[in-house]
Amino acid sequence: MGNRQIEQADAVAQLQSFNERLRFLHTISQEISSKKPLPRLLSEIMESSKLLMGAEASSLLLYDREDSRLFFSVATGDMGELVKQFTIDMGQGIAGWVAQHREPLVIEDCYEDPRFNPEFDKKSQFRTKSMICVPLIRKNELLGVIEVINKRDGSVFGPDDLSLFETLAAHCAIAIENHHLTEKQIRAEALERELETAREIQQHLLPKQLPVLADLDIDTMIIPARMVGGDYYNIIRINDRQTLFFVADVSGKGVPAALIVSIIVACLNSHLLMACEPFDLLGLVASMNRVLIETTLPTRFVTAWFGLYSHDTGVLTSVNAGHNPPYVLRKKDSTVHILEKGGIFLGSMDLPFEAETIQLEPSDIVLYYTDGVTEAWNTREEDYGEDRLITVLKSKRSASAGRILKAIKDDVQRHVGDAEPSDDLTCGVILKR
Repeated sequence: MGNRQIEQADAVAQLQSFNERLRFLHTISQEISSKKPLPRLLSEIMESSKLLMGAEASSLLLYDREDSRLFFSVATGDMGELVKQFTIDMGQGIAGWVAQHREPLVIEDCYEDPRFNPEFDKKSQFRTKSMICVPLIRKNELLGVIEVINKRDGSVFGPDDLSLFETLAAHCAIAIENHHLTEKQIRAEALERELETAREIQQHLLPKQLPVLADLDIDTMIIPARMVGGDYYNIIRINDRQTLFFVADVSGKGVPAALIVSIIVACLNSHLLMACEPFDLLGLVASMNRVLIETTLPTRFVTAWFGLYSHDTGVLTSVNAGHNPPYVLRKKDSTVHILEKGGIFLGSMDLPFEAETIQLEPSDIVLYYTDGVTEAWNTREEDYGEDRLITVLKSKRSASAGRILKAIKDDVQRHVGDAEPSDDLTCGVILKR
């Protein structure tokens, strides 16, 4: 065969190799957009790259930001499974150096390179001769490194191999980034579904309508935040002589808080069904506390306020279980009485509770609420506060229960402005006629 024929044969071989590599990269680009799980996709890419580059082994290591180490995600070759047991510190060996410096390396003789760590060879009985190692970088963020080891024909890796491998690294980085973005989207969608479920539970458990009371003007409101909290209220006509007012705030948010609310509702309904005359308010509080202690985690608790109103006498009996104290605005002298006696929040310890009573006179106002009102933040992270709430209450002392609530709602929203609400806003008004 003449020199010209040899040159033509080499040119054809190079062209075939180039075309083969182009087809490989095109295939990889298509695979990245597929719906395969990331481990399977990366494994197929590295297995194919090993064959394409004529290498004995290939591996892909991902970077763990929390402990600043590299761990093997894919390791092909005879010792692949053994190698995957190890992790690599940043700066350790060739892979650690490439990850730390974010620079590719082509090494003809690894044992002549001071950066090479032969410990893996000793443990795996494998002989590393030459290799390419390239960092995986996407948007200036280190994701890991990929490497191929030893040409099967005994030659060493060259510039063309490095060029192909760097292109492959870019594709792998895109695949990893896409996977991370997909995971974030899945988590966001799951959270949104959870929040929607919590909203549905919350709305379902709230009373559909309030009782009509001849001697009281009452109204309530709950404004759910985007991140659903665990607020709950109810107004229950116990009998012709008594009405129970109840508001609770479960620690935490989302479905867990909504499920605890469902426990509260079940406990409340069960107690009312079995209640004897006369109605025992402290018995209800103690019973609900014990149920929550037994059915919830120690990290979960409930603040609550119970108010039992006697229509015969106009007396309100109050038990405050670690809740924001309701205000009683007196018509005769515009003083504000705070209902704070009771005990610790529910679901913590089985301790006794105490009650206090107050005689309501015509035009007296009782305002109860959750901390979503007083702790509502504005864009400067300033609380709405109790003083501002009392100021609005006093300014509307001659208004109806509904107008008082509307004034509070409007004033809180003016304070919050463009800030994102972080908690439910629940409020109730009792106006003695």
